[in-house]
Amino acid sequence: MAALLLLFSCTGKTKPATADADSARIVPLEFCADSAMKFVEAQCNFGARTPGSAAHDQCAAYIADAFRAYGLSVSEQRMTLQGWDGKTFPCVNITAAYKPELQSRVVIASHWDSRPWADNDADSAKHRQPVMAANDGASGVAVMLELARQISTLNPAVGVDFVCFDAEDYGAPYWGKQAEDGSDWCLGSRYWAQNLPEGYRPRYGVLLDMVGGADTFFSYEYYSRQYASDVMARLWSCALSDEAKSLFKSEDGTAVMDDHVPMNQIAHIPTVDVIGHTGQGFSSTWHTTTDIPQNISARHLKAVGQTLMQMLFEEN
Repeated sequence: MAALLLLFSCTGKTKPATADADSARIVPLEFCADSAMKFVEAQCNFGARTPGSAAHDQCAAYIADAFRAYGLSVSEQRMTLQGWDGKTFPCVNITAAYKPELQSRVVIASHWDSRPWADNDADSAKHRQPVMAANDGASGVAVMLELARQISTLNPAVGVDFVCFDAEDYGAPYWGKQAEDGSDWCLGSRYWAQNLPEGYRPRYGVLLDMVGGADTFFSYEYYSRQYASDVMARLWSCALSDEAKSLFKSEDGTAVMDDHVPMNQIAHIPTVDVIGHTGQGFSSTWHTTTDIPQNISARHLKAVGQTLMQMLFEEN
């Protein structure tokens, strides 16, 4: 574990100052996409992280240990969940807290599990195979781990809770019994939202999902706009890098059933979903066997990571 964490080439280097009139606003750290890519690969090296599998348990331990290695306080919310098919399985939501003593906090979240069925694969013979989930799971966690690696240098004025949700992607495939209200999805975040510590009131949340798809961009997701329009406006205004400006588009997207829905509706934390799409749907690798590290865009990881760094830098 420690050896893996030492392989990264970036060291949170300081960005050179510019003569731009807005230079005083710009965060003086550079998000390291190479490091984030290593985090994607490390998660996928365990295999598909489907609930109940050995890869699932091994990756959970890896994520928790990685956050601890960067000095964060890690807690694990263990629970037994029941899927659409009646099966029960042990799950864990992982929270890594930066400056846990601070009352004023923000949440950055992603799911870390893999979908058990590649039910959107072009080859129907592969529909019951699990998804490696490099983009649909590992990419969001990778961005969070890289932020955690640099957060003590960034030193935001608020506490930050990095939350990794389990069992987001256990929603029923086309051959299963699908819930009309979408409650067969986002099982870990629903449990988390229903069992928050008393008095836990973060300022806002940002959910990362499928942030590494090379064929995608980010726009205003419907529920994000409904529940957290101010947060969304702030986040989009922090997309200052060239990569981010080209990918964070100021236009309406679609409504997505994702972990931000229970965060907003149950936990009442105004939360924005940063979720990649093509304008016609999700990435071509979505719920397929091609969702592998080789198809992850470092440019996208950097755009999202740098934007979040900027947002945290501006907290006061």
